[in-house]
Amino acid sequence: MTPLKPTVCVLDDPFVELDFGDARIDAAAFTDLAPALERALDAMDALEGGGIANASEERMVGHYWLRAPGLAPSDELSVAIRETLDSVEGFAREVHEGRVAPKSGGRFDKLVLCGIGGSALGPMLLADCLGRADQPMRFWALDNTDPAGLSRALEDIGDLTTALILVISKSGGTPETRNGMATIRDACVAQGLEFAERAVAITGDGSALAQRAESEGWVATFPMWDWVGGRTSLWSAVGLVPAALLGYDTRALLAGAAAMDERTRSRNVERNPATAMAGFWHIEGGGGLGARDMVVLPYADRLLMFSRYLQQLVMESLGKNCDRSGAPVSQGLSVYGNKGSTDQHAYVQQLRDGLHNFFVVFVRVLENGGGVEVEPGITSGDYLNGFYLGTRKALAEGGRHSATLNLQSCDARSLGALIALFERAVGIYAEIVDINAYDQPGVEAGKRAAADALALQVRVAAAIVEDGKTATQIADELDSERMWVWELARHLASTRADIRMLGKPLPDEARFVRVG
Repeated sequence: MTPLKPTVCVLDDPFVELDFGDARIDAAAFTDLAPALERALDAMDALEGGGIANASEERMVGHYWLRAPGLAPSDELSVAIRETLDSVEGFAREVHEGRVAPKSGGRFDKLVLCGIGGSALGPMLLADCLGRADQPMRFWALDNTDPAGLSRALEDIGDLTTALILVISKSGGTPETRNGMATIRDACVAQGLEFAERAVAITGDGSALAQRAESEGWVATFPMWDWVGGRTSLWSAVGLVPAALLGYDTRALLAGAAAMDERTRSRNVERNPATAMAGFWHIEGGGGLGARDMVVLPYADRLLMFSRYLQQLVMESLGKNCDRSGAPVSQGLSVYGNKGSTDQHAYVQQLRDGLHNFFVVFVRVLENGGGVEVEPGITSGDYLNGFYLGTRKALAEGGRHSATLNLQSCDARSLGALIALFERAVGIYAEIVDINAYDQPGVEAGKRAAADALALQVRVAAAIVEDGKTATQIADELDSERMWVWELARHLASTRADIRMLGKPLPDEARFVRVG
């Protein structure tokens, strides 16, 4: 194999450097891939021009317009994007200045978000990366429907008098978001507070949530457009409202993304960071088969959430059963990671010496604060950098390939550019392997299965009587799958005061009885 000459792709403002020194990209393989990468750039141009990118839902995909409104295919959309950003920033100023405030006095200094998936991961990444001690509001996210987790968060929040509550759902019917909202609404009532006086909706036009916010007189409502997918919604009101309320530089975030977008429109596929990254993924994955996982190792605590964010962006976009023609392809690119140097005391041992089913993307922040001197002439920051270099070298010596993304700093502009680079790489990779990066049929299938389970739970509960029945007996009676009935009955016995499980915890032996 003749490796491709180490390629360094640089964005100057903000400074982002893509170092392929240890990627060992096969020059011949990349040359063979170049025509597909060029076609992918054509497809990206069509997408940005307003073409129907999500054929299954017959809609455009326009998150790139959110950071460059002038690119939107109509003046109406450009105006809507600009006006929304202005209204977000204006609302945040009113909250910070106390013009939008609790009726009991004071100002809102707590921000609680109810959302799931992209409606929570983006804001959570922003808060983790850009958070600072002097920001105007503290932040919590209710991003699941786990009662214990919700209770724990509410205990941490405490007094809700000065809490502003964001409820984010495009349709207004997302169960996890609805359940989080119901939980915090009940907490407000328990504290003698009016929920609507502190609630803000971010939702689709005319959705059930929008109608509820209007009828109940919520504080404000911001739009979610159908041409923005959840995993790229950070650039919309979904990310910008919490970012502005928390005091972050929303304009810099958008500008960093726009700068990366412009850089990754280059037709030089070797020097374009997004095509180079997508090509690296494709070659490492065995020619686009997803044969190796992507391990993301940021050497910065502020980027701890980044690999979690990428899991949705990459895996929801690329994990598809069929290509655009309907042919089975079982595509995907698994993502995992935590942070360096923590991972050197965890799974880096396997990366270095174990199963070679991965490649690595390091993320490094050059300005890491230095830290205190821990040895003569050596700081804690020096150690962090040394651990990165040592891990990179150790992996290279073991034949493990890696790329490194260097950021000058971990500010809003740099974060915007970093996320945008992965968005572009995902879009290009999807074009190479001919899949739709912008739908998520597997997610919808899971939602339908969950709804079926809840409907069956109602029937199982009704079948449980005082004399008791086993799960097998109930399944036969309901003509349903035994394991589903067993799991639902056991759940009911664990969470309902009027249902108990007696005997050995086995589907054929445990009896479920109604009491009281």
